[in-house]
Amino acid sequence: MRQVRPRAVLIAGPTASGKSALAMTVAERIGGAVVNADSMQVYRELAIVTARPTAEDAARVPHRLYGHVPAATAYSVASWRADMQHTLAALEAAGQPAVVVGGTGLYFRCLTEGLSAVPEIPDEVRTAWRQRGLSEPAAALHAELDRRDPDMAARLRSSDAQRILRALEVIDATGRSLADWQAAPGLPPLLDGPGVERIVLAIDRAELHRRIDRRFEAMVAAGALDEVAALDALGLDPNLPAMRAIGVKPLIMSVRGEITLEEAIRRGQAESRQYAKRQETWFRNQMADWPRRAVSAPA
Repeated sequence: MRQVRPRAVLIAGPTASGKSALAMTVAERIGGAVVNADSMQVYRELAIVTARPTAEDAARVPHRLYGHVPAATAYSVASWRADMQHTLAALEAAGQPAVVVGGTGLYFRCLTEGLSAVPEIPDEVRTAWRQRGLSEPAAALHAELDRRDPDMAARLRSSDAQRILRALEVIDATGRSLADWQAAPGLPPLLDGPGVERIVLAIDRAELHRRIDRRFEAMVAAGALDEVAALDALGLDPNLPAMRAIGVKPLIMSVRGEITLEEAIRRGQAESRQYAKRQETWFRNQMADWPRRAVSAPA
């Protein structure tokens, strides 16, 4: 970091790369607060399985936007932007730089480039399409999208159920293609210009996989099974974002006796490695101009 205290430091990186530890070190050095940019660490019920900062971490430096959203809420990037806007204003008033850390690339893009003008989708519309997503294959939903919005259908793989459902929600609720909304002027960036430092952590693939596997085992040892059992007991819609957090599904299956704990751990580790690969692809393609910082020491 430069000698002049930055206005904000943005730290992105794949899961288990050590970015949270770096963020706390930076926050201590500059007198800042760590602010969450991970879409799953916002959920109140998912402390262990998302590796959310601990009470000891929060006592060490201030943390913001962690665990403040019920799992029953379909929290969106627009919701995060609104919360982030209030958080940044409060930190600025207190004279504290923000150390924004996480692995959700869309949050960082919203923060530094702005957000498209897509309106919030009514709950009844979202629920209806989620129910169809449970009963119909992605290919059939893609055919429906092609009939109603051929421009968006041409942009999406016929197997990408999540994005297909999102496009169907938007055209159903607004009568306009998601492509039109994305092209329209939206909300401006919240952090840009001088005094904003950006970092993407780069880590050897084999070392990252080792950390991922070790951390997932540590989560289970720390009580992840009890955590997901309590989540499962809420009877939430399985399509809610919190229910799709990495590792939640296989651990719930283990709690229900559908698979062994060993198999649940194996699947959770595999999901985490796949997610890290998607994150690295996003950082490489969407954040190519961000400086890279090599990670080599064991975490």
